[in-house]
Amino acid sequence: PPASQNNEQGSTLRDLLTTTAGKLRLGSTDAGIAFAPVYSTGTASGKSGRTMPNILDDIIASVVENKIPPNRAPKINVKSELKDEPKDDKKCIQDDCSKRYSDIQYSWICDKHVLWLRDHKNSNNWKLFKECWKQGRPVLVSGMHKKMNFSLWKAESISLDFGNQQADILNCKDSIISNTNVKEFWDGFEDVSKRQKVKNGETALLKLKDWPSGEDFKTMMPARYEDLLKSLPLPEYCSPEGKLNLASHLPGFFVRPDLGPRLCSAYGVAATKDHDIGTTNLHIEVSDVVNILVYVGIAKGNGVLSKSGVLKKLEEEDLDDLLRKRLKDSSELPGALWHIYAGKDADKIREFLQKIAKEQGLEVLPEHDPIRDQSWYVNKKLRQRLLEEYGVKTCTVIQFLGDAIILPAGALHQV
Repeated sequence: PPASQNNEQGSTLRDLLTTTAGKLRLGSTDAGIAFAPVYSTGTASGKSGRTMPNILDDIIASVVENKIPPNRAPKINVKSELKDEPKDDKKCIQDDCSKRYSDIQYSWICDKHVLWLRDHKNSNNWKLFKECWKQGRPVLVSGMHKKMNFSLWKAESISLDFGNQQADILNCKDSIISNTNVKEFWDGFEDVSKRQKVKNGETALLKLKDWPSGEDFKTMMPARYEDLLKSLPLPEYCSPEGKLNLASHLPGFFVRPDLGPRLCSAYGVAATKDHDIGTTNLHIEVSDVVNILVYVGIAKGNGVLSKSGVLKKLEEEDLDDLLRKRLKDSSELPGALWHIYAGKDADKIREFLQKIAKEQGLEVLPEHDPIRDQSWYVNKKLRQRLLEEYGVKTCTVIQFLGDAIILPAGALHQV
């Protein structure tokens, strides 16, 4: 066709897609086609039948059809599914959420950067969650363990059921991975005398690396899988069938990220001499993440910090007042220390870590990305330099037993 017709056909996204779809064979299921044909049923005469593929309508269910001159910015109107949706998100977040969501128990921590939902049972939590999530802020939901079968998640229970399995175990300090018997890991989970020793006689800081994960989790641990699924926070978003869980509703021809679940188990640093190492180095996930602390083991043995020693160590962190208050609550059991950064700071952090590597005489190769390689745990001294030299503030969160931490894709974090 003439060039003018080409321009007309491709002037909207819908035209472009339906033009492409029209060239496909009706009902074709061949692999490799650009768009899988989607048909609507029914005809103008009311008889059942198939129409030409109306791909964008069926996939996205809404489209901007007006042809917009190139010199005018598009005006997009989005209808809210909430009648009381605020006009100004930031104003709501900072000022009048207490009026709008008075029926929800919540607080702000980390300079109002993290939303803490204190009552996991409140069915309206998702409304406030949505306001926070639009701005890419992490969310903490506490008390999830109260919905779970606690006996399933004890270290001795997992060791008893799956001790004969083989899995990858990571030595967090030296980044050495070995394939070994799972029972060996779990036997040392709370008994330091049964843990592996490294060459200099120190106790090894071990992590059971993503075992099990995905379909293996469901197949190997069906009871625990079901217990986890029924206990997920904000089911509208986190459940596989949740109405706000976009990944679960994507058409089949999209490549979906690995949504797990996966079990992440690690010894704490309480029994190690070096407290400047982590069990999960600084990294980014490609999808949103919900991490639930289902069990906290209390390590016993020589060289282990007492409970008061652990609390004292945590109090040295740059903590929010509400987190300090939780530390003093005897009914709360702290289990993991998180440092979280906004995705917008990724380039600054990457530049900072490359600078530190050069200072330490390490070779900095152009193809190496310190965040992608997960080669750094940013200790307290480095976190202070990051703030002073690059203006990047660390969001420090303590995860207690039963806490679910929900992170948006792109947020940097270490544990």
